[in-house]
Amino acid sequence: MSDVQPISLDSFKCRRTISAGGKTYTYYSLPEAEKNGLAGISRLPFSMRVLLENLLRHEDGRTVTKTDIEAVAAWLNDKGKAGKEIGFRPARVLMQDFTGVPAVVDLAAMRDGMKSLGGDAQKINPLVPVDLVIDHSVIVDEFGSPQAFAQNVELEYKRNVERYNFLKWGQGAFDNFRVVPPGTGICHQVNLEFLAQTVWTRELPDGTILAYPDTLVGTDSHTTMVNGLAVLGWGVGGIEAEAAMLGQAQSMLLPEVIGFKLTGKVNEGVTATDLVLTVTQMLRKKGVVGKFVEFYGPGLDTMPLADRATIANMAPEYGATCGFFPIDGETLNYLRISGRESGRIELVEEYAKAQNMYRIAGSEDPVFTDTLELDLSTVVPSMAGPKRPEGRIALPDVAPGFATALAGEYKKTGDTSARFPVKGRDFDIGHGDVVITAITSCTNTSNPSVLIAAGLLAKKAVEKGLTAKPWVKTSLAPGSQVVSAYLEKAGLQPYLDKVGFNLVGFGCTTCIGNSGPLAPEISATINENGIVAAAVLSGNRNFEGRVSPDVQANYLASPPLVVAYALAGTVAKDLTVEPIGIGSDGEPVYLRDIWPSSQEIHRFIAENITRELFLERYADVFNGDASWRAIDTAGGETYTWDDDSTYVRNPPYFEGISKDPRPISDIKGARILGLFGDKITTDHISPAGSIKPSSPAGEYLSSHDVAVADFNQYGTRRGNHEVMMRGTFANIRIKNFMLRDADGNVKEGGNTVHYPSGQQMSIYDAAMRYRDENVPLVVFAGVEYGNGSSRDWAAKGTNLLGVRAVISQSFERIHRSNLVGMGIVPFVFEEGTSWETLGLKGDEIVSIPGLTTIKPRQKMEAEITSADGTVRKVPIICRIDTLDEIEYFRNGGILHYVLRNLAAA
Repeated sequence: MSDVQPISLDSFKCRRTISAGGKTYTYYSLPEAEKNGLAGISRLPFSMRVLLENLLRHEDGRTVTKTDIEAVAAWLNDKGKAGKEIGFRPARVLMQDFTGVPAVVDLAAMRDGMKSLGGDAQKINPLVPVDLVIDHSVIVDEFGSPQAFAQNVELEYKRNVERYNFLKWGQGAFDNFRVVPPGTGICHQVNLEFLAQTVWTRELPDGTILAYPDTLVGTDSHTTMVNGLAVLGWGVGGIEAEAAMLGQAQSMLLPEVIGFKLTGKVNEGVTATDLVLTVTQMLRKKGVVGKFVEFYGPGLDTMPLADRATIANMAPEYGATCGFFPIDGETLNYLRISGRESGRIELVEEYAKAQNMYRIAGSEDPVFTDTLELDLSTVVPSMAGPKRPEGRIALPDVAPGFATALAGEYKKTGDTSARFPVKGRDFDIGHGDVVITAITSCTNTSNPSVLIAAGLLAKKAVEKGLTAKPWVKTSLAPGSQVVSAYLEKAGLQPYLDKVGFNLVGFGCTTCIGNSGPLAPEISATINENGIVAAAVLSGNRNFEGRVSPDVQANYLASPPLVVAYALAGTVAKDLTVEPIGIGSDGEPVYLRDIWPSSQEIHRFIAENITRELFLERYADVFNGDASWRAIDTAGGETYTWDDDSTYVRNPPYFEGISKDPRPISDIKGARILGLFGDKITTDHISPAGSIKPSSPAGEYLSSHDVAVADFNQYGTRRGNHEVMMRGTFANIRIKNFMLRDADGNVKEGGNTVHYPSGQQMSIYDAAMRYRDENVPLVVFAGVEYGNGSSRDWAAKGTNLLGVRAVISQSFERIHRSNLVGMGIVPFVFEEGTSWETLGLKGDEIVSIPGLTTIKPRQKMEAEITSADGTVRKVPIICRIDTLDEIEYFRNGGILHYVLRNLAAA
C-alpha cells in the first residue's frame, strides 16, 4: 500500500512522542508549535486546532507551506474573513451506496482511462482508508407485520444484485477499501458506533506509529453526525471523495467559525429532536452556509453524546460545513460504552489533553468569528414542516400551521374538512390525514433517549387500547442493529409492533424517498380528490417531492411524536389539548397520558444499553448475512463492463482523454435550460425516489425491457449515467419559471421550452436537441441553489446535459464544489440582482467571455441578449474559489486532473 503520510518539514519543531496503552506514538504538538512561533493558537476554536494539526503534519513546502500554517495563527485576528486557501487531508473517507456506487464506477472507469493514457492502472487505488456502508437501498415495500424485515431484505437483494456484485468486485480490486454489507445500519450510525476512533493512528514505513485527530470526508451530507464524537468531518460529492482517496488535498478556505453557546438544561418532556429543530431554525436565521459551527458553554456539561450527534447530524439543514463538539469526559464515556478498545480510549484522553484539545467545565471560551446563544430550558416540543427542516413550529401550532399552509401553500380554499371514502375500505380520508409515519435511521435512531421514549409511548398506548389508524403506513428502520437489540432487550419492541412499528430494515428509507408505495386504493383517493396528505418522520429532510409522490405535507418530529401521529392519524388535530384517540375503556386518551417521563427513559437506558451489546453486534460487521456471502464476483484489475446492464455502465467522462487538457473556450450563444427559484435542492436537480414510466428515464428503462415494477429508483440507478442524465431536473415538484399555465402559475415537473422553436418538452429532450445543434447551455437560479444532500449526480447530470455555467444568487457549499469538479462554472449575481430583477423570460441568449483567463472569485460580465435584440452586460462573480479549483476547471473536472497527474508521474 502506498503511503500518503509524508514526514513533515516541521518548521515549528513540534514533532514529539506520547505514551498510552503501553505504546509510544509520534505526534505534532500544538503547545510546542505555540512556543516556537504560532503565538496564541491555544485560543483557537477546537475545530481550528484540528485543521492546524493537519497542516503541521502535512507540511511539505508545496501543498502545505509554512505560510499556510501561519495563516491559521493569523485567524485569531481575521477570524476567517481573509479567504486563505489551504489543503486539508482527511484521515479517511466514508461512503454510502447511493453515492458510493458511482464513485467506484468512476474509479473503475479511471483505471480504463489510465490504461488508455499508457499508465499503470494500479495507480488508481485508494491511498487512505475507505469504508462504504450499503444502507440506502432498502425500500419499505412491506410493513406492519413480523415478516416485513425479511421480505424487504429479499426484495433488496433481488433488485440490487448487479450493484452488490460490482461493489464486491471493488472490495477485492482496490486496496484500503472495505464494504459494510446491507442490513447492518446507516453509514452515519455505523461510523459513530464503530468506525470512528476520535484519534486515528497510522504505522509509517519506519515502524513509527503516528497519532492524529480522526478526520474524514463522506459522500453523504450527514457525515457531520460524527462531529458529535469530536471527529471533524463533512459531506462532499463523490468526485471530491475520489480525489481524497487518491491522495489529493481537499482545497478549502480557512472558515469562519460561529460559536454556539449552550446554557441551562432541557425541561421535562423535551427531546433531542426538539432541541435540534430549534438549533436548526436559529442557525438558518443566523446564516452559516460555508462556515464551521462549534458548540461550547456549560450546557455541554450535562449533554449526552447522543444528543450532540443528533445536533451535529443536521449541519446540512442549518447550512454549516460542520457542527463540532470538542473532546471531553462524555466523549470518553461514549467510546467506552460503544465498545472501543481500552488502549484507544486511553490514547484519546492522553492525546487530547497533551494537545489542549480536551474541554473541561469552566474552561476559557475560544475565540470565534461570531457567537449566538441558546438557553436549553427555553426549548419546547416542536416539529418542522410542511416542507423545510428549518420550518420549526411549536407542537400547539402544528394544526393551525397546517391550516394556514393548506390555504396559502397548497391553494385549498374550498371545503377543507371534506372526507373522501377509500374504495374497498371502511374508512375515509381528507386533508391533513397522516398516511406515512416513519421512525427513520438518520438523525434520531443514534439517540437511545428518543428511541426508548418511542417504545415507552407505544407501550402506554397499547395498554390504553390504542393502535395506528388504518390509513397510516408505519415503519421502524433503525440506524444499526444495536438499536433493535436494546429495544428487544428492554421488552419494548413488542409494543412498537402492536401499534404498527415493526422492523422494516436497517438503513435510510423514508427520509430519502424509499418509503415504498402506499396502498393503491389510498393513493388513488389522494390523487383523484387532490388531498393534501401528510407524513411524519423522524429524519432530517422533508423537502417537497422527497418522501412520497402521494404526500405533499411532510413533518419532522421526534420518534415518540411519530408514534403519536400514527395513533392520531392527522396533523389537523392539536395533540396538546385534543384527545389522541379513544381508549378501550371508552375514555379519551391524551398525549400527556402516554408520554414517558425522563426518569423512565433514563432507567431503561441504564438497564439495557451496555458495552457488551455493541461488542456483540459489531463482532463480524464486514461478513454480512448469507445473501451477501453468496454473491460470487469475478476478480480482475479492471472491471468487465456489461453492456446490457441497466445498473452499472461505463461512464463517458474519460472517453478520448488526452494527456494534455483541451483549451478552455468562452461561452458564446448559450441558451437557457431553466429559470429556477430559491432553495432548489439536489433532490430537485437529481431525484433519489421513484422513476415515472412516462419520464425520459422511465422510457429508457422500458426500451431496455425493464418492467415498471423493476424500475427500482433513481438512487439505486446511480451507476448508470444513461438513467441519471435523463433524471436530471426531473423532480415532479421542480418549477421552471419558463413554463406557466393559462392562469400564469408556474408549472411543476422537469420540462422547459426549446428556443428558437418555442416547443415545450422535457429538459432532457431539450438538452439533447441543443447538443445536436451545438448550442451550449446555462441555468439560472435564486438563493441557496443546490442545498440538501451532497449528491454528485446533481453536478454530473448537469454536465452531461451540456450545461457550461450555473448563475444563481448563492450556492450551497457542496454543490458549488461539485459543479467545479465536473467542469461547470458557478457564478453568482452581485447583491440585489437576480434573474427576476433582470426580467429574464428564458428566451434570451447568454455569452460569458473571459473564461480563458479566469481567476478565483473574479468579477466578470454575462452578455444577455433579449429576443428583441437588446444586449445587457450583467456583472457576475466567478465562484471557482481557489487556484486548485481553477486547475480542475481547466482540466474539465477534478477526476481528469487527477488522472492526468497520475499518468504523468
